[in-house]
This record gives sequence, C-alpha cells and structure tokens, in this order.
Amino acid sequence: MAQNDFFVWKQYPSIPDSVGFAGSYAGVSQGVLLVGGGANFPDGIGPWGNTKKTWYDQVFVLDDPAGQWREAGKLSRRMGYGISVTWNDRVVCAGGADGDRHYTDVWTWQWSNGKLVTDTLPSLPHPLANTTGAILNNTLYVIGGLANPADTASQNIVWSLDLSMGKNAKWQELDPLPGPARMLAVAGVQDGYLYVFSGVELYFDKTTEKAQRRYLKDAYRFHPPGGGWEAVTDLPHPVVAAPSPALTSGQSHLLIFGGDDGQLASRVMELKGDHPGFRRDILAYHTITGTWSVMGQVPESIDEKVKAPVTTPLVVWNGSVVLPGGEAKPGVRTTHVLSATPQSPSGTFKALDWTVVGIYFLVVIGISVYVSSRMNHSTGDFFLGGQKIPWWAAGLSIFGSKLSALTFIAIPAKTYATDWVYIFSNFMIVAVVPVVVLFFLPYFRKINITSVYEYLAIRFNKNVKLVGSLTFLLFQAGRLGIVIYIPALVLSTVTGVNLITCIVLITIITTAYTISGGIEAVIWTEVMQVTVLLGGAFLCFYFISDSVGGMDVIFSEAAASDKLTMANWGWSITEPVLWVVIIGNFLTQLTVYTSDQVVVQRYLTTPTLQEAKRSVYTNALLVVPATLIFFAVGTALWVYFRHNPALLDPHGRTDNIFPWYISRQLPAGLSGLVIAGLFAATMSTISSSMNSIATVATTDFYKHFRPQSTDIQRFRFARWTTLALGALGILIAVWLVFLKNSSIWDQYLKLMGMFGGCLAGMFIGGIFVKSINSIGILIGFFLSVIILYFVQAGNWIHFFLYPGIGIFGCVIFGWVFSRIFPGRSEMTKAG
Repeated sequence: MAQNDFFVWKQYPSIPDSVGFAGSYAGVSQGVLLVGGGANFPDGIGPWGNTKKTWYDQVFVLDDPAGQWREAGKLSRRMGYGISVTWNDRVVCAGGADGDRHYTDVWTWQWSNGKLVTDTLPSLPHPLANTTGAILNNTLYVIGGLANPADTASQNIVWSLDLSMGKNAKWQELDPLPGPARMLAVAGVQDGYLYVFSGVELYFDKTTEKAQRRYLKDAYRFHPPGGGWEAVTDLPHPVVAAPSPALTSGQSHLLIFGGDDGQLASRVMELKGDHPGFRRDILAYHTITGTWSVMGQVPESIDEKVKAPVTTPLVVWNGSVVLPGGEAKPGVRTTHVLSATPQSPSGTFKALDWTVVGIYFLVVIGISVYVSSRMNHSTGDFFLGGQKIPWWAAGLSIFGSKLSALTFIAIPAKTYATDWVYIFSNFMIVAVVPVVVLFFLPYFRKINITSVYEYLAIRFNKNVKLVGSLTFLLFQAGRLGIVIYIPALVLSTVTGVNLITCIVLITIITTAYTISGGIEAVIWTEVMQVTVLLGGAFLCFYFISDSVGGMDVIFSEAAASDKLTMANWGWSITEPVLWVVIIGNFLTQLTVYTSDQVVVQRYLTTPTLQEAKRSVYTNALLVVPATLIFFAVGTALWVYFRHNPALLDPHGRTDNIFPWYISRQLPAGLSGLVIAGLFAATMSTISSSMNSIATVATTDFYKHFRPQSTDIQRFRFARWTTLALGALGILIAVWLVFLKNSSIWDQYLKLMGMFGGCLAGMFIGGIFVKSINSIGILIGFFLSVIILYFVQAGNWIHFFLYPGIGIFGCVIFGWVFSRIFPGRSEMTKAG
C-alpha cells in the first residue's frame, strides 16, 4: 500500500496472463470488474523482441478486489485500442483494431446471473481506433482517432450516440474538434461539459516522406446540446494515451493519471528495454479557475516493477480508480492492476484555535447563565423575553437568525464558482422592509399575538391557523436535522473531530441555553454570534487579499474574467436574469418577513411598535455590508486558488471551499476565530428554530387542545418541547451520517419549501383582500401547493419565482373560491 495526500494506492490481483495487455476494454457491471481484448508481444520484450504483436479476445471478470480473475467470455473478434466506458451498469465499447484493419463495432457488456451478456449497438459511421470518448447525459461521444492502420493523418471527427434510445439510436456528426486532428487523446466530463485533452497529431512529413507524430497539450470543452467548442487552458505537458476517460473528481476537477509527454519518443528504438517509463504525475484541471496543478503521482513504492501505465481504460470500481494492465514502457505490457482510493485530508486544529473556540463556548454559556438567572418562569419571558429586548439587539437577532451556517458556507462558494448575479437576492430585504413596517408589523403588534399564526385564527378561523402552524412545524422540524448535519460535517472535516461528536456537542450546548434562557438567551447569544461571524469573515477577506497582493489584484483579476457580473439581461423565466432575481427574491423575502415565526417572533420582543420598526431597519442595514463581505470573500477565494491551484482538494465539493481554505491556510488563532463564527452561525439557526417551534407548538396546539392549562404548565411544556427537539435533531443528523446521502432530505425540504409562498399568501390575502373567507383561503392554499408541485417537477420556471406562484395562487384562488362559497370573511377590527 502507498499513500499520498489525496489517494491510497493498492494492487489488485494481476491480470491472468504472463505478459499483460494494452488497449483492453474495461468497465463495471453488477459490481464486478470486466477486462477484455487488447494486444501484447508474447515474449514480453516489445517490438524489438522475437515475437510479433498479438491480439486477444478473452474477457476476464473479477468479482472482488480480494478474489481471483476468471475467464468470462470472448469478444466477437480479437481486437483492442477502442473506447470503453461504464454506463447504467453496463460497459459500452466502441471501435478498435486488430493490426490488419480498424472496426466500426459498438457493443455493450452486461454481467447478468454470473454470465457475460453482449449486445450490439449501431455501428460507427466508419472504422476507428486509437480514439477517445466519454459519456455525458446518456450520450456517448467519440473524438479523433485513426480510420485505417495505414493512415498517415489522424482525424478530428466528433460523433455522438444517444444511448437511451438503444438500437434505435443514430450516430450524429458534430462540429469537429478545433486545433490539430489527433489520436490517443483523453476525454472527460465535469459539470455538464465534455472535455478533450492533449493527444498526438499524426501527419505526413513531405521531407521524410513518412508519418510523423506531434505531441499536443491543447485542450477544449463542449457544452451540449447546442453549444460549440471552446479552448481551455493548455496542459503543462502532453498526456498522450493516458488512462481515459479522465477521472471526474469532486464537483470541479478532472484528473489525468500519467501519460506520454513525448520527451523520449524519438529514442524509443534506441532505449528499448532501458526506457524509464512514462510520466507518473497526476494532473488536475480545475474547471472553476481554469488552472492545472499536480495532485500527486502514481507511486512506484508499491512494487519496483510498477510503472504508470498508458493505453488502458480508467475505471471507477467501488469508489476507487482502477488502472487494469496497460503499457508500462513502449511496447512492454504490465499485468499489474492498480487501485487508487480517493481521500481528503482533514484539517488540523492547533492549541490556539481550540483556545479561541473554547472562549467562544464559555461566552455562550455565560450569557445563558446570566439571562436564565433574570428570567421569570413564564411563557411571556420564554417566548417574547418579557418584551424588554432593545431594538438594536432584536435587529441583530433577526439578521443572525436568517444568516445560517449554510449561508456562511454557501454565499462565498456560489460567488467563487460563478459571479455576483445573486447579490440582489439579499439586497431585496432592503426593499421588503418598508412594506413589512407599513402593512404587517402594525397588525402583529396591535392584536398582541405570540405566534404569528394566531393572526390567521383572528382573521379567518382556528382551522386556518392550525394549517398554517402545522406547515411551519413540519418544515422547521424536518429542516432541523439538516441544519445540524451539514455544518457539523464541515466542522468535522475542518477540525478533525469525529462527526457524531460535533453533532452532539453543538446540539447539546444550543439546546441547553435555549431551554434555560428562552428567546432572550437566543437573542443575546445571536448578538455575540453575529459579531464573531462578520468579524471572522472580514478578517478572512483581509488575509486572502494580503496573500495575493491586495484588493486591487483581487478585483482586477475578477473583473477581467467576468467574475463581478451583477446582472444577466434577458426575459427568460428559467434563468437567473435580472428581473427574475429581483422579483423572485422580493417575494421570497416578503414570505420570510411576513409569515416565518422565527423572524416575526423577534418583532414582538421589543417594548414598543417604534422599537420593533427600528429592529427591522437595523436588520436591513446590516444586510448590505454583510452581503458585500461574503460575496467579496467568494471572489477572493477564486483569485487565491487561481494563484494556488495545487492547494485545492481535488475531491471536494464546491460548497466546502471556504471551510477548506480556513482549515488549511489560515494561521493559528484566526482559523479558530472563523470556525467559532461557523459554530455561531450553526447554533444561531438551531436555537432560533427550536424556540420558534416550541412557541408555535405551545401557543397554537397545546393551548388549543388544553385551554384550561396554566401559564406555568405551558412554560414547562415549551421547555420539554425544546429538549425533545434537540434529541430529534441529533437523531436525524446521526441518521444522515449513516445514510451518507442527504438526497432524501433534500427532496423532503424541496417539497416542504413549496408551502412557504403559499403560507405567505394566507397573510397577504387576509390583510389586503377583505372579501376572502376561510373556505376560500384554505382551498387557495392547497391548490397553490399542488400547482407549485407540478411547476417544480417540470422545471418550468426558475426556483426564485416559486414564492410568487405560492403567493399569487393562494390569493387569487382564495378570492375566486370565496365568491363560489360565500360567507362572512371573518374580518375583525384587528384585521
């Protein structure tokens, strides 16, 4: 076994041949590794030995990395040097040669009930070998190659075959690859693009009257279905015949293992068996910054005879890269099967970092102890802080409650990966605040509510209130596990602390201060947390700027690459063009600031209406500089890693770029401060959700079903509910750890997210349309949910516009059905 920063290398059982094969076909089906065909020189010496190049048709299967190879079947003919790619539990193979001719064959392998099943697909338009290819969106792409063994010029053809159509598919000829025609290139796919790297141009030299090779290091990408080819950054050196397709790693890297750089191509016959072999570098192309770096090497320490192979497929089997056989030196095969298991090194926290984080936790605990010592055991104090919270603290708390750890991670990541187009999504809070202050806030303060959904009972009836409250509870309870799990995952990676330990530690401390101090403890810890959060982000930006040469460098490089674009123009409803961003996010923020208990509850904690208004404006004023800081951090990260691509994690997710930088590049102490900020954002979101859920559960359900209960009984119920929520959050988050896939929860949250706009529609309809009654608003609510479900499923509009569907659908349907089912509108003086 050998290990470097990003891979652990092993050897699997050797190919069952005394020499090995180059140009084989390989892939995975039903969890087994299939390798077949190829060619060798039987004496193992190469073309200068005593045997001629021989072609093979055997297909071998390996069930388990610790098992043994066995013969599984045969090809239709002896051949090799075509394409093989795994797709939908099958191996798709195309083209090839046998020394005398090239072929148009296209077929699939599938392992079924312990047997190899071969099926044919439409043949290539003409014979081809030494080509490359990859599969993107169920379409096989074939690029370059040679049409005949005697050809003196390579090809620049690009063909595609939609594999989802089976035998009814037809080959399409696409725009040719730019640059020189080539063979033995490397293809790859990443983030919706098809990439082609390097290769060798075969051309006829009139001077020597022979075919010559020119080694290439240019690269191109293609965005189907309608996009054309565009050049990307050249490689540092050629990687001819490297294992293909390139490894799609993480969300933004393509890795190429070894390859022939052509440096010794003219001396092959001179060196013969003394040739040192091909390059061992693992080249990484980063699609976001357009940069190349070396991310390790194919090791020789496993076995002194192991070399980095060429002319072999790259296969991903059980999460590991497999290089089965291939050519170890020119003409010399290998039987070795190399395996590389990806790994991402965890961050290391120093003593000073832990000291900073420890101080943060002590301050949180101290605030909790102090507030709880002053709190009366009443629901008024637990839910509203006795309405004695100063406006500036309430404003900071509103800001902190919506700036979650996901935001702390996601905004810089989005800007790093794209541009500043989404900046208006946050700025729309400023536009929404006057509407909230003028129309909604007076209602909520005037009717003296604790839960915002009590308004629905006053305006309509208790059934409408219960629907609104239940919608909020289901969404927040389901979301709780996610907002614990994802930040804990990041914190575990950064600090090296066990993931489950992070989950339990964060949740226990947050639950403890939420139970002991209620909303007042939540608000005052959020005041401190916002300070730590913004301070840490600002210091990060300063440190990154200093390391790359200043802010001028950051913004000049970003501007030159269109990374500061703030608006996409057009009238599309499916893309984030300017009008979609502005209108969609105005309605999104209107939804949050009018119907989300987490936010509205803070309006009610101040002594007066005027102070409540000031708190809302305080939040709006904070949004602008905070948004600028986080967007600037994202841009700074792009510039930093553009200068230092080798410092990236090739297996990482784009969303982890900020924590990755924090853990690997910040000095001791500052790293601890920023991670404390990440803790702060996580705990702020958790505590806000817990207290708001407890408020709604107690006010809208416990009090509804137990109207004779005393205030102290409701207070105790709220505390026990908070404790139960902490336990529930831990259980969901730990379950996600073992599930190792949050997609189920992503879909759940996407479904529940549909209800947000519809819920806001209830409030907007109740305040602005006096004729809407309870029957109409309930029908409007559920019809809007159904419509929004189909809109999401069909991807008919950009997701920014979903709240608009919910709001307007609820109001319009509510008005229509109120006329169909007339009755009193239940409008009160307060409404």
